[in-house]
Amino acid sequence: MTYAEVILWNRLKNKQLLGYDFDRQKPIGHYIVDFFCKDLSLAIEIDGSSHNFKRERDQFRQNVLEKLGVNFIRFWDSEVKNDLVSVIEKLTAWIEENSSKSSATGQAEISV
Repeated sequence: MTYAEVILWNRLKNKQLLGYDFDRQKPIGHYIVDFFCKDLSLAIEIDGSSHNFKRERDQFRQNVLEKLGVNFIRFWDSEVKNDLVSVIEKLTAWIEENSSKSSATGQAEISV
């Protein structure tokens, strides 16, 4: 894990974020996402400078997983390292906005 991933993991593990359980380095299909919450079908990706040259590949991967019902939130590693409070606020807002929708719409179960 990168330093930014460690920082964020320390705020996600043990159901610290609104009681949701997150896994790290979670395989989904043929891909691995940085963090995943099955109850929300939410993948969180931390992109560093190496992703500058992989945008097309990252987008293809994201499109494949979105077709399986996975929601994505991406943050730059510098954002996590320099403004973790805002990252947690954005995640909290997304969860509060989407958690009732995902349970109410009965989204398809994802095999992981």
